[in-house]
Amino acid sequence: MSLKTDLEMVKEELTSEEKFFEKAVVTEKFVKKYKNVMIGGVVALVLFVAGNIAYTANKQNTIEKANATLSELQANPNNPATLAKLQNLSPVLHDVWLYSQAVVNNDMAKLGTLTNSKAFLIGGLSSYELAQNSQDISKLNAYTEKQNAIYADLARVQSAIILMHEKKISESHEMLSMINLNSPLAKVAHELMHYGVK
Repeated sequence: MSLKTDLEMVKEELTSEEKFFEKAVVTEKFVKKYKNVMIGGVVALVLFVAGNIAYTANKQNTIEKANATLSELQANPNNPATLAKLQNLSPVLHDVWLYSQAVVNNDMAKLGTLTNSKAFLIGGLSSYELAQNSQDISKLNAYTEKQNAIYADLARVQSAIILMHEKKISESHEMLSMINLNSPLAKVAHELMHYGVK
């Protein structure tokens, strides 16, 4: 009985070793068949990670240079070389700088050049500043019709006040009625309609 058990154990061991070797041969064939693909995948992954690290480092370096250049501009705002350097490093930051300087100096010509800026909000803010400083109803109305105009309701209030001064009461009421009830200026519009415009 013990010999029979021993033979069965040996047979089972041989079967399991045979299965192990069979799996090893299949794995070896798979590795040989797809070796280049696997190496290419690893190389591509390494290149992707290295490229991403290099891109991030370059972007951070550019941000630091742009910030340093902006600090130089704050110290000497009339340096055209520094301004050109900022434009090369960060066109958006360049436009923000120009906008801030144009508002401080009330430079309408510079604001006019910024109305088509690709910097977030700068184009719209420049358009508003131009319209507001001109006190021209047509420019204020053109600004309010722009999509995503930040100060649209404020421009409507300003237009209404100009119309009040021109004694165009019904047009002023019409302009004030365009202000949304959820607007922070809704109460101002309501007050102007009832007390300011008679």
